[in-house]
Amino acid sequence: MNKKEFSTELPPNEVKGFSRRNFLGLTGGLLAAGALLNASCNNDDDDRSPAPGITLTNDDIGILNYYFALEQVGAAFYTMLVNKGFYANATNSEKALLTDIRDHEIAHREFWKSTVGTKAIQTLTFDFNVVDFTSRDSVLTHARLLKDLTVAGYNGIASQFRTPANLVLAAKIMSVEARHAAYIRDLLANGSFAGNDVVDSNGLEMSKKPSIVVTAVNSYLKVKLICKLP
Repeated sequence: MNKKEFSTELPPNEVKGFSRRNFLGLTGGLLAAGALLNASCNNDDDDRSPAPGITLTNDDIGILNYYFALEQVGAAFYTMLVNKGFYANATNSEKALLTDIRDHEIAHREFWKSTVGTKAIQTLTFDFNVVDFTSRDSVLTHARLLKDLTVAGYNGIASQFRTPANLVLAAKIMSVEARHAAYIRDLLANGSFAGNDVVDSNGLEMSKKPSIVVTAVNSYLKVKLICKLP
């Protein structure tokens, strides 16, 4: 994926280099690596009849599309936030860092789309009516929910990859998502980045099964995801 292709999703005057701030390190090498991992596992799900939704199959392709779906939701959420001019009384620092997160989400989305290639699920359609984008509390509460779901979602299925290289890539992106989640959590409540609702008693990041994550994410989608992942 070239830079021009990536930048088409950014609003006018917002196309900037990812290294312009030191807050978050984007895994730049992933974009090149993705082209080499256009996964080739078999689709072994049961497609005897069409279903009214978007199916995530029980294989490597399904996991990659699951990650692609999560990043689509994140990219759409932060793009809408930036396009609407942020919530009331957002500081310049908040605007800058939330814009960084938007850029990362778009990069992650395009990375997984390129990785899955012709087997990628369709572009999702979103319903963010439950979010009041003028309200700091509303925006950050939903942002926290989506970030926590994304991190827990990556954790909950990554071990099922049959291709080890896919696991390496997922781990690199998940580490950036965890940084996002920590920042969003601290905007809502300082010091909550490692709360016991996301880190267990062994000091490990919690994970969630795809079925749980998909059920929650579907509340932001017009066409729902159908999860066949374990």
